[in-house]
Amino acid sequence: MLLRTFIPLALLAVLFAGPVGAVDLDKGKEINGTCAACHGEFGQGGKKGEYPRIAGQRVKYLENQLNSFRARTRLNIPMFPYTQERELSDDDIKDVAAYLAGVELPTRMPNFVGNEDALTRLLMVDKVMIIPRAEGDIENGGKIYQKQCVACHAKTGKGRGMFPMLVGQYTSYLKRQVGLYLKGDRPHDEEGVVGVLNGLKPAEIQDILAYLTALQEPQE
Repeated sequence: MLLRTFIPLALLAVLFAGPVGAVDLDKGKEINGTCAACHGEFGQGGKKGEYPRIAGQRVKYLENQLNSFRARTRLNIPMFPYTQERELSDDDIKDVAAYLAGVELPTRMPNFVGNEDALTRLLMVDKVMIIPRAEGDIENGGKIYQKQCVACHAKTGKGRGMFPMLVGQYTSYLKRQVGLYLKGDRPHDEEGVVGVLNGLKPAEIQDILAYLTALQEPQE
């Protein structure tokens, strides 16, 4: 009888305890001030895709990549000083990943109500991110994507778990990463350097990239 009473009380203690390992979004925003030098104030990346969009990216993916940069299992010269010299802690990585994952970038121009000042309007416009349509057969790209990519990156291209969001990402950046995967310079999946992309033709990959740009729809 005593045991039956003790177990619910223990469970209640866990349920009503404070959050374990809660992230600090303010700290994450502060850390992002350093990331902004390349990835932009809102995590929108470089205008020509030289630096990827990280705003709205999957938390687990961001954490995984930052850990890989820090451990040097993913080599990237621009990232080296930010992960090594700053000595990002595990908590720092969780904080900045959570902050960036929560940043929303609209895909349509804002509707001004008339009481915004010039700076507010400028910031609203700067947050808009629309990826131009890439060349390729969108219908064919959709068929290949839904067959080969959806298990990890989801039907909408927004990713799952540790697998990244692809929709809304710069086409030039994605194409560059595909090149690294095909050369084996960056592992595509957990199985090693050979992944789904190695079995696709260049035209099929281009069609997938075209399809991803077609997935990006204006927000209502």
